[in-house]
Amino acid sequence: MKLYIRNMACESCKVLVKEELEKLKLHPLKVDLGEAEIKEKIPEKKQEQFAAAIKKAGLELVRTKEGVLADQIKALVAEYVNNSEKNKVNLSTYLSRKLHYDYGYLSSYFSAMQANTIEQYAIALRIEKVKEMLVLEDLTLSQIADKLNYSSVAHLSSQFRKVTGLPASHFKKLRSVRRKTIQDL
Repeated sequence: MKLYIRNMACESCKVLVKEELEKLKLHPLKVDLGEAEIKEKIPEKKQEQFAAAIKKAGLELVRTKEGVLADQIKALVAEYVNNSEKNKVNLSTYLSRKLHYDYGYLSSYFSAMQANTIEQYAIALRIEKVKEMLVLEDLTLSQIADKLNYSSVAHLSSQFRKVTGLPASHFKKLRSVRRKTIQDL
């Protein structure tokens, strides 16, 4: 039997789901982002207990796969952005392969559920990653563009300004003023 779980976004979510199923004396065969496959059929009472247990961690049991598809797309886009250096395929191919759906369907579904496109979501995540790298790491814009697979520094700069309304150099300056000593306050 398959269970569909909303808001699963990381490995620790998978561990939690597996542990909660095992506490209920159930036998998970496979736990992935957004779903868990179990050996047996789960009685309604155990489903409710499971739902209550995972709710404490911000997860939600849903009745259909479509109910979690948008969350799965978000999690995979985040995974794709965070592993940009290793990606050998484009985002649409990556999502289609991972979710076993045509990208056109995924795109239409996501847009209908989220009121923005997968591409817009991916760009927003990439820009957040750029901000993080600018403020927390000692990397140049050129190094960041390379790490996140931007075609050029100019493309990264243009996209950064379009999304944030500010130049990337503004965030780079934040690194030097991020922490003040007590004497400076």
